[in-house]
Amino acid sequence: MNHAQDLSDDELASVVWDMTARPASPDDAGHLRELGSLLTDRHAAAMERVRAYERSLAHVVRTLALSPGRDNVAQLLHLLDAQRTSTAHTGLRIPAVASLLAEGQRVADLAAEVFDRRGHDRLEELRSCLFHELVLRGVDIDDFPPLRYWPLVRPGWHALSWLPPDRRAFESDADFPSRSLRGGAKGTDTGLPTEGRADPPVPRTAVRSTLRDIATQEVHQDIVSAVTAGGWGDTGAWVFTLDEPTAPEDVPALLPTLPMACLDGLGPTDRFEIARRPLDAVWCLLFATASMGGMYSDGAHGAHGRLAAWRSLAGLTGAPRGSSAAEVERRALHSTWFQFLADADWFHNEIYDYGIACLSPDRRRLAVLTATDTD
Repeated sequence: MNHAQDLSDDELASVVWDMTARPASPDDAGHLRELGSLLTDRHAAAMERVRAYERSLAHVVRTLALSPGRDNVAQLLHLLDAQRTSTAHTGLRIPAVASLLAEGQRVADLAAEVFDRRGHDRLEELRSCLFHELVLRGVDIDDFPPLRYWPLVRPGWHALSWLPPDRRAFESDADFPSRSLRGGAKGTDTGLPTEGRADPPVPRTAVRSTLRDIATQEVHQDIVSAVTAGGWGDTGAWVFTLDEPTAPEDVPALLPTLPMACLDGLGPTDRFEIARRPLDAVWCLLFATASMGGMYSDGAHGAHGRLAAWRSLAGLTGAPRGSSAAEVERRALHSTWFQFLADADWFHNEIYDYGIACLSPDRRRLAVLTATDTD
């Protein structure tokens, strides 16, 4: 089979077809193994070529998206509309392209080219993502008729259609990455502020609470949505029904006693830091987690990062599946929020780590989300 190395791909495929038309004989087995090895090598080489093409194409898309100018937007739309190949490269996914456009282009050009041109039938996903990227950046859609009209015609089946068409007050401080043609910077501040600190005195009690986690699989999935979307290393979620209404000032002492894996091994004098946090700070942390990802992921970007942050709010506040965004917002505004850190083994304390706790308005439900970027 030495001559097989010199065969073209089509010729090699013909040889494989002929040799696999019948059961393998003892004399054929070695030849088939050699053919398999050759095909494996060529497949690996072909895949590397595909990745090289994807990297180059991603550079082209990034350059057009970040270079201001209506012509650049128009040419990028034609490229995306004509693109027929599927790709795994993160820089070629539509949410990423929408994020780049929102950062690099004038809103007027985007409104005119993306939202006022209905010829690009394959770009509904781009419009859906770009709309929320712009809203979160503070664009007043009433100033641009094509944007103002979009919520009326957007696909109702699309997951992003659930989100509010305007930026809510607690979303106004959202952070975004800063990117150039060849690089970029991002970061998530998971540290605790001095304001609102309520660290319980040490030594804390070593007695574990008898409360039990009641989070269903659906509730768990909702609570961790932001961390999952961001591709962080690990996450956890717990929900507890409290025996009696619990005042917010009693939560810092209660949390370390709860039966949660994230606090296993935490001793009475080990570091446990906690602070009361306003809703806008909690949402911004969830949004940054989902949209920008961690050290080893690009995240879900602005539009889907926004959706994931809202889903985490829904789970933490106990909003039933199917609730409107208005209902989730109402619950979130009337809940009491905490952020905490601990020197337990689960929190690696190496890159990004945090915990969030939500006390319901009736003070009878406590939900917890934890996140670490170290797996």
